[in-house]
Amino acid sequence: QDSFLNAVTHELKTPIASIRLYLETLESRQLSDAQRKDFYRIMLEDTDRLFGTVEQILKAGEARHASAKRNWEEVDFSGIVAETVELTRLRHHLPPEALRLTTAPAEKLLVKGNPQELRTAVFNLVENAVKYSGEKKDIVIDLQTPNMDTILLQVQDQGVGIPPSELKRIFKRFYRVASSARGRVKGTGLGLFIVRSIARRHGGEAFAESEGVGRGSMFTLRLPRVYRV
Repeated sequence: QDSFLNAVTHELKTPIASIRLYLETLESRQLSDAQRKDFYRIMLEDTDRLFGTVEQILKAGEARHASAKRNWEEVDFSGIVAETVELTRLRHHLPPEALRLTTAPAEKLLVKGNPQELRTAVFNLVENAVKYSGEKKDIVIDLQTPNMDTILLQVQDQGVGIPPSELKRIFKRFYRVASSARGRVKGTGLGLFIVRSIARRHGGEAFAESEGVGRGSMFTLRLPRVYRV
């Protein structure tokens, strides 16, 4: 929890300090239109970062409690995945080959659940792959139906990798892998905890595979499928 508080403090203070600096500069100096637009862009990015941190904290709190199933509905999970991949690509200005959805099912893959929670789980997995891929991003997202009752979402990257001894721990609340490569990426240690909590609440599971540091990772989200004959 001390590590979590340190991480959250950094994630909140850094963008706030940045926004304040740019606002003070805008107030005290004459800037060109191009400089002003650049400042506005940076402040918007910092605001997004703040919003993302707050969202993760709130969702982690929700993840500790069972959601009300009365609000569940049949959700087009394949549509959520395709939408999330495209939004992530646009958000990070990635070329198509850097983030690829290799399987586009001919039919909708339906899941019974909360669409916002499922969207959060997919977003966290894809965003993690981008964050931990380093400069050269090569991320593959694959949707499979190994049988009529199951959906598998697999997100594979060629990034910093995970020591095998850490593969089970990374889904714990507040836990972050203590390695130099992963340590350079800031975060709260809540993203994967949220993914697994959502998966289990929907009758599924989440797990990770990696051959070690520097050898990439693959995260799998397994969910029960609503199958119609």
